[in-house]
Amino acid sequence: MEMDFTLLEPPPLGPPSRQTVYIPDEDSTIRFVGYETVTWRSCLWRVGCILTFGLLGLLGHWFPRFWLRWVAMEKAFIDAHNGFLVVESAFRAINLLPIRVVDYPYHISTVFPSNVPIDEGTEMYCAQIANRPNEDYDPTSGTLKRLIVVDYRYSRFALDPRTGLFSMVRDWKDPLWTGIASVTSGLDSAVEKQRLLLFGKNEIDIEGKSTVSLLVDEVIHPFYVFQVASIILWSLDDYYYYAFCIALISIASIASTLIETRKTIARMREMSRHSCKMDVLRDGLWMEEDSTALVPGDVVNLSSSTFSLVPADLFLLSGDTIVNESMLTGESVPVSKIPAKDDDLKQWREDKDENAKCFMYSGTRVVRIRGAVTQDGWGKPALALVARTGFNTTKGALIRSMLFPKPIGFKFYRDSVRFIGVLAGIAGVGFCFSAVQFVRLGVPWHTIVIRALDLITVVVPPALPATLSIGTSFAIGRLRKSGIYCISPSRVNVAGKINVCCFDKTGTLTEDGLDILGVRGLERNVQRFGELLEDVHDLPLPLGKEKATFLHALATCHSLKMVDGEVIGDPLDVKMFGFTRWTLEEGRVAGTGTIKAKGTVIEQTALVQTVVRPPGSAQFKLEDALRGGAKHAHFLELGVIRTYEFVSSLRRMSVIVKRLKSSSMEIYVKGAPEVMADICERDSFPQDYDDLLSYYTKRGYRVIAIAGKTIEGLSWLKAQRMKREQAESGLRFLGLIIFENRLKPGTTPAIQALRSAHLACRMITGDNPLTAVSVARECSLINQAAHVFVPIFIRGGPSTPASKLEWSCMDDPLWKLDAYSLKPLTPPPHHTVQEDEINYQDYSLVITGDAFRWMINYAPLETLQRMLVKTQIFARMSPDEKNEVVERLQQLGYTVLMCGDGANDCAALKAADVGISLSEAEASVAAPFTSSTPDIGCVIEVIKEGRAALVTSFSCFKYMALYSLIQFTSVTLLYSFASSLGDFQFLYIDLFIIIPIAVTMGRTLPYPRIYPKRPTASLVSKKVLASIIGQIIITSSIQGWGYLWVRNQDWYTPPPKADPSQEGNKLESTNYENSVLFLISCFQYILVAAVFSIGPPYRKSMWTNGWLMSCVGLLTAFNVLVLIAPPRIISELLTLMPLPMDGRTTILIAAVINVVVSMSFEQWGAQSVGVGIGAMMRWWNRGGKRVREGKTYKAVEGGMR
Repeated sequence: MEMDFTLLEPPPLGPPSRQTVYIPDEDSTIRFVGYETVTWRSCLWRVGCILTFGLLGLLGHWFPRFWLRWVAMEKAFIDAHNGFLVVESAFRAINLLPIRVVDYPYHISTVFPSNVPIDEGTEMYCAQIANRPNEDYDPTSGTLKRLIVVDYRYSRFALDPRTGLFSMVRDWKDPLWTGIASVTSGLDSAVEKQRLLLFGKNEIDIEGKSTVSLLVDEVIHPFYVFQVASIILWSLDDYYYYAFCIALISIASIASTLIETRKTIARMREMSRHSCKMDVLRDGLWMEEDSTALVPGDVVNLSSSTFSLVPADLFLLSGDTIVNESMLTGESVPVSKIPAKDDDLKQWREDKDENAKCFMYSGTRVVRIRGAVTQDGWGKPALALVARTGFNTTKGALIRSMLFPKPIGFKFYRDSVRFIGVLAGIAGVGFCFSAVQFVRLGVPWHTIVIRALDLITVVVPPALPATLSIGTSFAIGRLRKSGIYCISPSRVNVAGKINVCCFDKTGTLTEDGLDILGVRGLERNVQRFGELLEDVHDLPLPLGKEKATFLHALATCHSLKMVDGEVIGDPLDVKMFGFTRWTLEEGRVAGTGTIKAKGTVIEQTALVQTVVRPPGSAQFKLEDALRGGAKHAHFLELGVIRTYEFVSSLRRMSVIVKRLKSSSMEIYVKGAPEVMADICERDSFPQDYDDLLSYYTKRGYRVIAIAGKTIEGLSWLKAQRMKREQAESGLRFLGLIIFENRLKPGTTPAIQALRSAHLACRMITGDNPLTAVSVARECSLINQAAHVFVPIFIRGGPSTPASKLEWSCMDDPLWKLDAYSLKPLTPPPHHTVQEDEINYQDYSLVITGDAFRWMINYAPLETLQRMLVKTQIFARMSPDEKNEVVERLQQLGYTVLMCGDGANDCAALKAADVGISLSEAEASVAAPFTSSTPDIGCVIEVIKEGRAALVTSFSCFKYMALYSLIQFTSVTLLYSFASSLGDFQFLYIDLFIIIPIAVTMGRTLPYPRIYPKRPTASLVSKKVLASIIGQIIITSSIQGWGYLWVRNQDWYTPPPKADPSQEGNKLESTNYENSVLFLISCFQYILVAAVFSIGPPYRKSMWTNGWLMSCVGLLTAFNVLVLIAPPRIISELLTLMPLPMDGRTTILIAAVINVVVSMSFEQWGAQSVGVGIGAMMRWWNRGGKRVREGKTYKAVEGGMR
């Protein structure tokens, strides 16, 4: 990952003070820098804080780099005992962490690797550190005295005194874990005490801040500091009522935020906390301990412990378990765990990667635990080794990703901050003019200062940040009513910018379960397939010496288990076994066998894993069995001796099966039809194999192939020692199972709606490309008539740089694409279409995982980019490749939505800009959105609400900006003769006009259809700037006219001259100019709301928003009343001067003209002004090369058209 850290000057000489660390869990890189505070600088800083009444301290809190530069100096980690660590993330955010020193009188190998990893950098550091005294470490005995640790985001880092660098504590593996035998004796109390000190308790305990601490954090946020400063200023200015009301609103806002934050923390703590009683082997004795006391290396007895959730990451040592891993994957398919072997432990210790087949993840739900049965028939409990605890577990990593989500750099948020800066600049310019006028009028300096600050509170309205989140809050509420839940509110606006939607296939576009259409076995004595059989009884019985049969393969080639009388496992296996109507029981009675190598026992395993019988064969009497011969068929019993689990890279699984009383064993393999050619004998395939396979896959059926062979005289022991390659070779092809994968009812309408809105749709699936294309055509993801091209390796393979890909048309393999440009070459002569007649939309690409991997690594950049833009189906993709597709599309400038439902999608859902999980499982925390309705219709809802929320945020921002500039114009004109708006005038405008309108503006519902063009996310776009600038000119002109008009009236009397000697900072507000500007501006605030309440094509018309219309109607009526016939009490409160009726009528006409001009400009004029602004921008950029940020995909698309 490319990093762009801020500290660029070279580090000080000596041991290291800077270090870059990669965190695999977060796929991010951080940088550590050691610092120590300088005493005299720190004292000066404190004095500065006191003298500036805490303002310097606030600046230091908001800008930590500023504080570091003034108070601290960089220091080597190994010397910074009294210092602190600065952690800079990849997103430029920095954290200051205390360095803790822990008494740790243990050997260095208990926390760091025994051998120092030497490279060029560490060699130099080691030499420097070796030659200096070290009070924390004794190099001769290898014993540590003290350990320097830092905790960052619940991950602990420890300082290696030999290198002076930090390493992650969770990466440490016990060097004594050489095999299963070395760990079964458990730990003694001394080692347990040491590991508890190092790793901490086995609990995911989220730090709950106190209410006071949360309150301080909230109040020192720049927005609230600005609020507090404004309230103090208004109080000094005698605007007591206004200050009190704004203070009340701020307190309510802070209180609601605090309550919500505490609720969120409480919910997270509830979800992450778990403890139970476990039987642990300590000092050679079994004792009951709380699960929070577990440490890595502990051996626990799963059989005797009572728990429903796995309390830590565990290696299964004996017995077998079934767990539900939906918490991690979102897929509620029970997963079987088998005991770990020596190789698994060794691989984990060396490569840091666990074998999932024998690893029980923390937080997963236990379905069943069974002990092992020894040879002498005695039961042996299920034992497990604790591998990771607390936040170091997989569940801990998941909780961390929720607590510290990846920040999203959204253009709208960046622009809004810049825009506020521009508004503040305008306030400064306005005040400069006013200050000159104040000096000329002889206004006291303290009044000038107060007025200057007051003008800033006018231009940067305190309610601005709150109004920006209104649209998002309403959108989240509406989504919740539709059964779509959001855990990341900032993603709602991002959903408004989505331009490519990616979908998983199975369970997302198609129904979750597969139904068996039927099976196709082989015809006897003819090398062809038989008829499609929909009933198991129609399968032909084996003849003569045939022992490996299709029916027996269907009954045994699976990983199903029996729990409480119910068959559980992979849904596809359950359907396949259900088709046979056989019965299953797990082979407990037969006991266990021992596998030895060179005289030592290397493994004990069940003699028979699973036993299957045909229907009715279980009910037989003993005398029937003794008759033998003719009756044998009734007592048919097959035992699964060994299972080779499904491996996604091999795309197959296999079993070794023994029939009761048989002298041989059979091997059955089930897998993808494409892999059968490599492991079956050529002459066993029927002649119509490819034709039939193509027929079914092109029609969207899922096809599984079955093969088998018989090995005479194979003993149990030989079967256990047999290598997988040996078992899965020289097989005879037996037949195909055809599964139906029906589309969900809502899939086709949703895809059609997305495509008609010009949103690119992609399918990312682990399934066969032919099946994927068929499903894509059926749901209109690909046009029915489009030519689909797929790549195959004509030279080399996915791992060879010199390999060559050839793209062929699926319907006509003779038609190719140009390998570099990915454009169709001349079609074969029999095609009616000409090369120049093929448009960009007339063809599509589908790519498989191996070709995708090769292109990512070795293809030219232009070809890779074209492939990513043009490919609509990514087939045979592994979970990592799904994630890679999403990230590559983002690099091209796409805003990516990913919708999936299960295990394979978790990484992609987290990587996407907007991830939607169709899983109701707890694991959907991996995605910002979760839909309780398992249908992709939720994608349309999220996009519609996202667009509505984004447009609402824009409307509110433009409205608040214009409101502040209208008020700024009024105040600046009044400042010209030392006047201002009154306390109740400010209160009326801000509380009774602005807040109700800003809140109700966000209640407009999204438009029912998705418009082909996306809304803009830039506040500095031509359209937005043209609209704001035009409205500022119109409203300012009307106010300017009112100011000049009133001064020329016969009934006008000028305001009294300001008395420079007058005490207090208040400016006089009772004058004709004030009344006219106030009355005109009140209409303008309402008018601007109507102008900026954007309706179609992203939201419904403002007329459909009953709340807003009521608000606008009531306020307009009240303003007309105040203008034409104001009640006496209101006139006095608002300090209005009595105006003659013709003057009132003139103001009303001016307000109507303002409405007409503003509406007309927004409808027709803004477009023309936008074109002019665009021309100016182009003229401004004429010198430099203009690069459109993040829009690579548009250039690539343009090059392919």
